[in-house]
Amino acid sequence: MDAVSDPGVHTVIVMSSAQVGKTEVLNNVVGFHIHQDPAPILLIQPTLEMAQTWSKDRLAPMLRDSPELRGKVKDPRPKNSQNTMLHKTFPGGHITMAGSNSPASLASRPVRIVLFDEVDRYPPSAGTEGDPVNLGRKRTATFWNRTVFLTSTPTVKGVSRIELEFSQSDQRYFFVPCPHCDHFQRLVWAQVVWDKTEEGENLPDTAHYVCEKCGAMWTEIQRQVAVKRGVWRATAQSEGKAGFHLSELYSPWSSLQDVVRAFLDARGNPELLKTWVNTSLGETWEDEGDSVDQHVLYRRRERYEAQVPNDALLLTAGIDVQRDRVEMEVVAWGHGEESWNVDYRIIPGDTARPEVWRDLEDALDLTYTHETGTEFHITSALIDSSDQTTTVYNFVKHSRHPRLFAGKGISGTGRPVVQVFRKQSSRAKRGVDLYHVGVDDAKATTYARLMIKDVGPGYCHFPMARDPEYFDQLTAERLVTKYHKGFAKKEWVKVRPRNEVLDCRVYAYAALKILNPVWTAIEKKLRTEPTPVEEPTLPRTTQRRKRPVKTRKVWATDI
Repeated sequence: MDAVSDPGVHTVIVMSSAQVGKTEVLNNVVGFHIHQDPAPILLIQPTLEMAQTWSKDRLAPMLRDSPELRGKVKDPRPKNSQNTMLHKTFPGGHITMAGSNSPASLASRPVRIVLFDEVDRYPPSAGTEGDPVNLGRKRTATFWNRTVFLTSTPTVKGVSRIELEFSQSDQRYFFVPCPHCDHFQRLVWAQVVWDKTEEGENLPDTAHYVCEKCGAMWTEIQRQVAVKRGVWRATAQSEGKAGFHLSELYSPWSSLQDVVRAFLDARGNPELLKTWVNTSLGETWEDEGDSVDQHVLYRRRERYEAQVPNDALLLTAGIDVQRDRVEMEVVAWGHGEESWNVDYRIIPGDTARPEVWRDLEDALDLTYTHETGTEFHITSALIDSSDQTTTVYNFVKHSRHPRLFAGKGISGTGRPVVQVFRKQSSRAKRGVDLYHVGVDDAKATTYARLMIKDVGPGYCHFPMARDPEYFDQLTAERLVTKYHKGFAKKEWVKVRPRNEVLDCRVYAYAALKILNPVWTAIEKKLRTEPTPVEEPTLPRTTQRRKRPVKTRKVWATDI
């Protein structure tokens, strides 16, 4: 906040973990300029909806509850165009809130202060206008005392906007003193240590931070006191760009034990571990590889005891439409989105003829036997409407299946897996429900789960019936880095001619996301919960004393 009002600084960058106060800093910058240094301000959120949410949930309460700001901005009135949800005026200036996906809101009046929130969630281009960060920066060109503020949790190494901006700054880190030797140091994950039993059980409640110089272990209270005595130090040279990095290890709202628990829950699952690295350490994620070995997956096939294994709780289907065939995969899902391939079928024939669609309708009506003996139906299905669009819409509209949806793949990182694009009150009245599928992130999730080696949340099971061609198509794409107008961009490219299996898996996953199931409720319906047997309690005089558990120290970098 001091850097924002420093005349020698024109750009401030904050790359940090989640929930360490960066949005509150942004709020305070807005409040400062309304009260102390009036100026035209532009605040850009990833989407227009998020800009509206920030206006209602952040800005409005601040204006209402801060005595110095109360009355500076008039209450919004329908007939007062000077004060709307996304545009508010105050004496000497105004603030406009916009979405990075809205080119019109990024190309109007000049502003002196531009605030970019969560820039790693921005699309590569605002419509056809180009990079939204560059568009926002150009709005400040006429002001000699302009300020650009960028903040975000980082994402993937090499394509993260905030990482690039931070690397061009003076790279300030927060140094704290050791309570034992007074040596100032950055808090890093490599210096976190906790106990482990001889049986290999991790004990996160024993987590401590270890001084990099004297080796003394800090208690949780000592860590928090050290943070209060900390100072920012620049580690690079940059003219006018102040960059700040902060991780959850500094947070007063999270204990070291909480951070370790979150890590232990995420390890072994690349998808969860990536989220932990981004949101807890505030660092970019570096993929171990951009492809999956199809031969490893083929050798991993297993024999199911029934068509639908015992731990599976519901079925979804993903459907891909070609000119001469329709392909469909049926996937079973359980807790933690553990998945089982249940069925894969190809329905040959010209998709312009009705016979193919009658066969597809019959396939959607099939039942599959669960290990408990229950007959399972497909709960939700999503069909790709990119090809044969009109035919697919008509099929969905008149289908007997109550949860059959039309989908369209949308490329670009940071998009939600499913987002309703056009929703009608009744499919029979007019049109169908159309869902946009964020295929890039859905494929990234699928590949991350294919690399999970331990059975459990996210793990993908395959039956013995799947042939090598199935796995060739499932791994038919590779994530590569391309450069567009100087910006790195991750793109999925085909390395084999056919990829229908991967497309079907992505749509089956999107069909699950449309359902948003409550797993505990579904399992309770499926099974009769046994009555818990209470353990006998020994009388106080005869109760056995627990033997002390032998432990050894384990470092964060050992796991």
